[in-house]
Amino acid sequence: MATNPSPSPAILPVSSSQNTIPNNDTQPPVNTPAVRAFINHLTSTVRSGLSERRPWFELIDRTTFSKPDSISDATTRIRKNYTYFRVNYVSIVGVVIAISLLTNPFSLITLLCLVAAWTFLYLFRPSDPPLVILGREFSERETLGLLIVLSIIVIFLTSVGSILISATLVGMGIICVHGTFRAPEDLFLDEQEPSSGHTGFLSLLGGAATNAAASAAPIIAPPTRG
Repeated sequence: MATNPSPSPAILPVSSSQNTIPNNDTQPPVNTPAVRAFINHLTSTVRSGLSERRPWFELIDRTTFSKPDSISDATTRIRKNYTYFRVNYVSIVGVVIAISLLTNPFSLITLLCLVAAWTFLYLFRPSDPPLVILGREFSERETLGLLIVLSIIVIFLTSVGSILISATLVGMGIICVHGTFRAPEDLFLDEQEPSSGHTGFLSLLGGAATNAAASAAPIIAPPTRG
């Protein structure tokens, strides 16, 4: 007796993964590799600068304080103390500015919003697609102009600018007073240090953005079309 062949199993349609995964090529996100490169360079730069910080007990040793003999002596003391304690002095100014901003929450929030606007709307934002605000497209040059105008308004027409300037002046005053009355005879100063090409903590911070941009350039470069 012949048996009927069993029916073949039905083949279920399988959808392609390309149809289910949206294509994000037309909407590039914020360039995270560039942001990561900038943060890494900035972190390593800050650590390198802080490694040159002198011991704080040398800065506040009361046995080394004395009245300068003349104005020229005070100027010489300030120059030598700055050469030796420059990272400590920059830290003091930074602490004064931080305390001034923390005691003025509105100015702190305003400044953080301005920094965030520069970061996410210009520094690490891809140029394509263009920025769209209220239905209007803004080119990269127009975005830069808007951010510059916004910065001028925030710094000069609000309390942010006055707080930053006053805090910086207070910090510089503290540095000048310390440098005037701190006798530098016990400091081991290298006279060749200022001309060796390493200008200190501020130059390191200034070069972090340049180094990060150079390292991130191959990452953020747009692909060439054949």
